[in-house]
Amino acid sequence: MLKIPGNVQVQEWPTSTSWIDEDGILYSISKKGVEPPSLEETKKLLEQFKEMIGGKKICMLIDVTHTTESTRETRDYVAEEFPKYVKAIAMVSDSALGKMLANLFFTLKTQPYPTKMFSNEIDAKAWLKQYL
Repeated sequence: MLKIPGNVQVQEWPTSTSWIDEDGILYSISKKGVEPPSLEETKKLLEQFKEMIGGKKICMLIDVTHTTESTRETRDYVAEEFPKYVKAIAMVSDSALGKMLANLFFTLKTQPYPTKMFSNEIDAKAWLKQYL
């Protein structure tokens, strides 16, 4: 769904590809057919994520089309840590499964930051801009 622009520095992760746009929004595209990371791998990835964002809170626009379900302990850990670094998350997907998994994660653990599902990037980014 999302397309990587040519003028950004791309960060490859085991489960996604990310970049930060000119507005400071972190974009992320979930990779298809990859195993979700273990809790230990997730902790290491979060350290790299913190370096990428410079330790400040950011808005995220995530393409969850190919998201895979992670373990409960990993979901709990991410739900505990993300509020330290996230202002708001907009999700996009053209997959029913991607929407279901994303909604499940954000419904099971109520987040202290706004989250919303969209069917396209334009609406998602417009919504996120109010939190920049």
